[in-house]
Amino acid sequence: MRYAYGLTSALLVGGAAISLVTGYPAGAQVAQNEKAQIERVVPRAGAPASFADLTAQLQPAVVNISTRQRIQVKAQNNPFAGTPFADLFGQRGGQAQPQTQEAQSLGSGFLISSDGYVVTNNHVISPPNDNGRVSSTVEEITVTMPDGTEYPAKLIGNDAASDLAVLKINRGKPFPFVKFGDSKTARVGDWVIAIGNPFGLGGTVTQGIVSAVYRNTGSGGAYDRYIQTDASINRGNSGGPMFDMQGNVIGINNAIFSPSGGSVGIGFAIPAEIAAPIVQKLKEGQEITRGYLGVRIQPVTDDLASSLGLPKNRGEFVQTVEPKAAAAAAGIKAGDVVVTVDGKDVTPDQTLSYLVANIAPGTRIPVELYRDGQRLTVNVTIGKRPSEDELASQQTFDPNADTQMPDSSSQQSGVVEKSIGLQVIDLTPQIATELGVAPDTKGVVVNAVDSSSDAGAKGIQRGDVILSANYKTLTGPDDLARVVSAAKKDGREAVLLRIQRRGRPPIYLPVRLQQN
Repeated sequence: MRYAYGLTSALLVGGAAISLVTGYPAGAQVAQNEKAQIERVVPRAGAPASFADLTAQLQPAVVNISTRQRIQVKAQNNPFAGTPFADLFGQRGGQAQPQTQEAQSLGSGFLISSDGYVVTNNHVISPPNDNGRVSSTVEEITVTMPDGTEYPAKLIGNDAASDLAVLKINRGKPFPFVKFGDSKTARVGDWVIAIGNPFGLGGTVTQGIVSAVYRNTGSGGAYDRYIQTDASINRGNSGGPMFDMQGNVIGINNAIFSPSGGSVGIGFAIPAEIAAPIVQKLKEGQEITRGYLGVRIQPVTDDLASSLGLPKNRGEFVQTVEPKAAAAAAGIKAGDVVVTVDGKDVTPDQTLSYLVANIAPGTRIPVELYRDGQRLTVNVTIGKRPSEDELASQQTFDPNADTQMPDSSSQQSGVVEKSIGLQVIDLTPQIATELGVAPDTKGVVVNAVDSSSDAGAKGIQRGDVILSANYKTLTGPDDLARVVSAAKKDGREAVLLRIQRRGRPPIYLPVRLQQN
């Protein structure tokens, strides 16, 4: 189960309290005549006296999903390396050995066909990976039926962007199954029931109502668009179904909003209208392709709207544009406000990311935007969205991030780290833009600094760009490693680096080589 953490406050007002006592909806009093008669709003038929019959029909198709994972955790460098205390930590020569552990995960899912196809969340069956420090593999997936029967499951397909996965189990007779419904018809106030496996307790049924449709949680991404419910959803409910009163799956339980880690009555489900087409493609082994603009955006806040003279809750502000991506090719610039995509308004409930992701790559569409107070239209040929791993590698480079010196990933990078106390990475056009230098700048980026080194003492920081070393232009980390190795071979005690920092002119800085 994924969690969005936050705190909320509630204000109980008199009108709301009266509504609960009398049955009259707050604010719905209508003067019908001179005597100000009150029309009582009667709920439409359909609210069940019990959910038992519906549950009995649906629960056999809802399953428990468990995985067995092998996790390798990269150990931290030994702070006592090179001292008499190094061996106390089981490390020699400062080289920490990775630790391998076994772990299990629990979640929920549901059968969508009699031949054993199961739908769940991708995060239920995908192992955690943390920027190379934690690497995991799933060794076994087990699906457990409500009667306790276990089946080994095969992963048919998964999609990280939408957080969906399809599994397959087999047996000699048909399985019970449920079907997707039409989430577009869901209304705030409709009854729903959720069935799942919270905390590993087995089949658990909760009921509630639709609290909001198309809720944007602010987490960003192409699918930040959920059905919100007050039906109790907890850890282990991930991947389980949310049913309407006709027994159709209108959502897949995915996340909760909670300051405590438990249910506080704010749960989120992936709408069936989003999930069903993706599930069908995964089931058939088809590639999931999505549209892509290549921009970094932020919502148009009230202050931003006022400063630009724009309507509130409309459009999204372009912070940066990825070089050579679809937006750049069409002439979209940083500072533009995108207001419509292919004739559809960009709103908090219908974000730019969502609209673009649902357009086939290669499609040419009009995009309306505001620039310098003028409204104009550009034609964009939508690109193909990179994989989630590729997007993660393109994430914003944060110079202020707390990054420790890592273990050397290669012999060449180890030369630089040990000799001058710096870890450097490639300067991509994306990182260059984030650091305020030209996208075609040649050099390497400082990713971590050993504070005890001469480089650290002289103020070199994470995010600095090293343009050259001993007057040799750098195109990658290996170039710097070669310069450092040559300097040591020649008996030099320092190398001359040319450093570029945001907002400042480049400077030359001699850095002493460390004695190993």
